[in-house]
Amino acid sequence: MTSFLLGALWGVVGVVVIAGGAVIGVWWERKVAGRIQLRYGPQQIGPAGSLQMLADVPKLLFKEDVVPSGADKPLFKYAPLVVFAPVAAAIAVIPFAKGWAMFDTAVGVLFFLAVPSIEVVAILVAAWAQRNTYSALGGLRAASQMIAYEVPRALSVAPLVLLAGSLRPTDLVAAWRWWWVPLLALAFLIYLISSIAEMNRGPFDLPEAESELVAGYFADYSGMRWAIFMMAEYGAIITTSLFAAATFLGAGWPFDGALGVVALIVKAAALVTLVMWTKWTLPRIRQDQLLRFCWTVLVPAALVQLAIVGVVLPWL
Repeated sequence: MTSFLLGALWGVVGVVVIAGGAVIGVWWERKVAGRIQLRYGPQQIGPAGSLQMLADVPKLLFKEDVVPSGADKPLFKYAPLVVFAPVAAAIAVIPFAKGWAMFDTAVGVLFFLAVPSIEVVAILVAAWAQRNTYSALGGLRAASQMIAYEVPRALSVAPLVLLAGSLRPTDLVAAWRWWWVPLLALAFLIYLISSIAEMNRGPFDLPEAESELVAGYFADYSGMRWAIFMMAEYGAIITTSLFAAATFLGAGWPFDGALGVVALIVKAAALVTLVMWTKWTLPRIRQDQLLRFCWTVLVPAALVQLAIVGVVLPWL
């Protein structure tokens, strides 16, 4: 099989995993939100409402695809695909088991951190193409927020790279030891907070604040194109949680083989739930507070964590 066909195959696998995860994620978030708000959430279609998305997906597929008359039509139509593509690509480098990842590259960590950054450009294009003041403001907020929080997110992963001595994610899993958990607790917290901000999730969902911007950078999207934005968001939650579970939490540790893969998925599911729980628990903060928190709290804290690992490393 040629490298092109192999890449296309893994691309299809990544899309299927994210699409399936998004369907389950929407149902699970509805249940989590319902639990927090003392209600049931979906419960009519299937056991505990688990088949609700089988009713919602066809509705989105057949809903009218509205394109505003003043929009830049080519950019408006194709921007959602560019938003989704980097998320689907990022899942390829995540090690699902010791020594195995879909795309096992020597710069996998850099790939995971850098490729999703393309989403910033796509969001700006989508926001501008609508020719809508609300969407334009949402796009600018998203760009400033995502670019800022890339810095502490990258710095939080740097101690892992130092300890493992490699940028290959499978090497990080192979080198992982249980005592990394207390040593890198601060880095893990910074990674989690920064990732929530980069995904524009609450309490950092300023780019789509419905009380101010209607829906922000996808205000005029409908039907399947709107669904692609949602798939990209839930796909980002899944890939972020899988990467954290694999690198910070030891992947399948303490199990090997099939049980290890199950353990990895359970850890990732717990992190996904934590991300959802955070959104429905904490109030949205202001834009100035969001950026100040990034530069005055998270970045210095990440540098402190890096210094701690630098001091510990020569003694290992």
